[in-house]
Amino acid sequence: MGQFLKFLLASCLGLFIGFFLLMGIGALVIGQAISASEKVKDVEANSVLHLTLDRPIPEQTNNLEIDPFAFETESTLGLTAIVDAIDRAAEDDDIKGIFLEPEQLSAIGLASSGVIRDALVDFKKKGKFIIAYGDYYTQAGYYLAATADEVLLNPLGIVDLRGFSTQIPFFKDMLDRIGVNMQVYYAGKFKGATEPYRLNELSDANRQQIRTYLDDVYHHFLMGLSDARGLSVPELRQIANDYEGIDPNSALSSGLVDVIDHRDAALDRLRERLGLEEDEDIKRVGLSTYAKASKADKDYSVKDKIAIIYAEGAIVDGNGTPGTIGDEQYVKYIKEARKSDRIKAVVLRVNSPGGSAMASENIWKEIRLTQEAGKPVVVSMGDYAASGGYYISAAADSIFAEPNTLTGSIGVFSLIPDASELMNEKLGIHFDTVKTGDFSLGITPFFPMSPQGARLMQIRTDSMYETFLQRVSEGRGLPRDSVHAIAQGRVWTGNAGLKIGLVDALGGLDRAIDAAATLAELDEYRTTDYPKVKDPFQQLMEQWLGEENVRAQAMLKYQLGDQYNHYRLVKDLAESKGVQARMPYLLSY
Repeated sequence: MGQFLKFLLASCLGLFIGFFLLMGIGALVIGQAISASEKVKDVEANSVLHLTLDRPIPEQTNNLEIDPFAFETESTLGLTAIVDAIDRAAEDDDIKGIFLEPEQLSAIGLASSGVIRDALVDFKKKGKFIIAYGDYYTQAGYYLAATADEVLLNPLGIVDLRGFSTQIPFFKDMLDRIGVNMQVYYAGKFKGATEPYRLNELSDANRQQIRTYLDDVYHHFLMGLSDARGLSVPELRQIANDYEGIDPNSALSSGLVDVIDHRDAALDRLRERLGLEEDEDIKRVGLSTYAKASKADKDYSVKDKIAIIYAEGAIVDGNGTPGTIGDEQYVKYIKEARKSDRIKAVVLRVNSPGGSAMASENIWKEIRLTQEAGKPVVVSMGDYAASGGYYISAAADSIFAEPNTLTGSIGVFSLIPDASELMNEKLGIHFDTVKTGDFSLGITPFFPMSPQGARLMQIRTDSMYETFLQRVSEGRGLPRDSVHAIAQGRVWTGNAGLKIGLVDALGGLDRAIDAAATLAELDEYRTTDYPKVKDPFQQLMEQWLGEENVRAQAMLKYQLGDQYNHYRLVKDLAESKGVQARMPYLLSY
C-alpha cells in the first residue's frame, strides 16, 4: 500500500508540473504572437538612448545559449547590432544624448568593449552628450563610462580599476593523489593548454607570453582611458596600482569620476541638457527597443551580396550549438555562399579561442574552395582568433584585427588520461585484455599508453603542427621556418600580429566588409548573415523539449552564473577528442 501511494503521489506531482509547464509554454506562445504583431513605436523627440549593457554580448544577435529559466522572448543584441544602433542614434535628431549605466557589464572581451567605446566616441563627435552613472563600475564598464561628458558614482560606490590578470587552475597534484596520469602530447613551447595537467605552475615560457600580451592589451586599455579622462598613462597606472577607485572620494580626487552623488543627480543632469523642468519626465528609449525602431530596411533591389559568416565560440566537431562553431554547419554556410550566384565575397567574423583541429581543417578547406571559385574571403577578428580560430583565418585574402585582439597560438596538443592507478590501487577495479596486435585496444583510460603508442601520438601531434604551419605559410606568404619562429603556440595581440605578418591591418568589421567589396569589385551590394539564428523563444522550446543533455547544460549554466565559463573551459578540454588547437586562458579585466 505504501508503495502504491508513493507511486500515486509521484504521478500526480508529475502531472501537476507538466500541467503548469504546458500553461507556461502556452502563455509564451500567446506572448510571442502578440509581440510579433506589435508595431514598434517611433522614437519621440528630445529622447535619450538608455544603455545598460546588462546582457551578454555575442557577435551576432541571439547567437548564444539562453537562460532556460528566463521565460522571455526579448532578443539579446549582438555587437554589430549594438554598434549599429549607437551609430544610427548619432544621426537621429530625436536622440539628444545617451544615459549610460554599465555597472553589470563584465562578460565582454577587450576588442568588443573597444568597438563599443569607439561608437560612443563617434556619437559625441556629432555634438551629442553622454552621462554615465554607476553604483559599481567594473573595469569593462568604466572603460565605456570614461567616454562620458560626466561620470557619476554612488557615494558608496566603487570604480574597480586595478589592472588585468589571468587565473589558471593546475590539477597535477590532484590527479597524482587520485591516481590519474594525464598523458600529454604537444607541439610548441608556448602551448600552455597542457600545463595544468603536467605542472603545478606556469612554465617560464608561458609566463613570459602571458606577461607580454597582458602588458600590451593593458597599455591599450590605459591609452583609451587617458584619451577620455585627460590623465596620463603613468598616472592611471599608479591609480590602478593603489586601487584608488575602491574609495569614492579617492576616485573623485584622482580624476576617475566627476561627481559623487545618487542616481537622481544623474537624472537631473539629463534634464538640464534636455532643457526640461525639474518635474518633467525624461523620454528614455532602451537599446533593444531603439534597435528595432531604427533598423534600416535593406534595398533588396541590389542583387550582389557579401556574406558575413559569424564564427564565434569553441570550434567543435559536428553541428555544434548556439555560440559554438560546429564544422558540419559552418561547412554548409561557406558552401552555400560559394555556390550562390548572388554572393560575390565572404567576410568571416572570427571570435574563437579554437578547438578541434579536425573541425578547423574542414572549415579551412571550404574557405580555400571558395577562393578557388573566384570569391574573395576576408577575415575580421574579434576578441579572440587564436589557435583553431587562427587556423580557419589563415587562408583569407586579407585579415583585419583589433589592436587588442588575441590571436596566433599556432600549436596543437592532445590529452589522454591514464586512470589505471586509480582503478587498480584506489578502487580495486582491475582490467585485463586479450588483443590481436599491439594497438588493437586503441586509446583507453584503463591502461597506460605503451612506449610505441606514445611515440605514435607524438608523431601525429607533430604532424598536425606541421600541417598548421603549412596552412599559415601558404595563406600568409611566409616561409615555413618564419612561421615556426612566431608560432609554437605563442599568443599575440593584434598590434603585435600586424608587425609579424599574422594580420594585414587593424580595423573592425566595417573595414573588412569594405575590403571584401573592393576585392570583389562591387560598387553596390547588400549583406547577408550566417548563421540564421533562431529567436529566443525557439531556442527556449528546444531546450525544454529537446535532448536531456541540452536541458542539463542549460540548468547548470543557470546555477553557476559567471563561473560557468570556467567550468565550460575545463569540461571542453576534458571531453576533447583528437588533436586540439585551442587557447585555454580566460582573461579577467
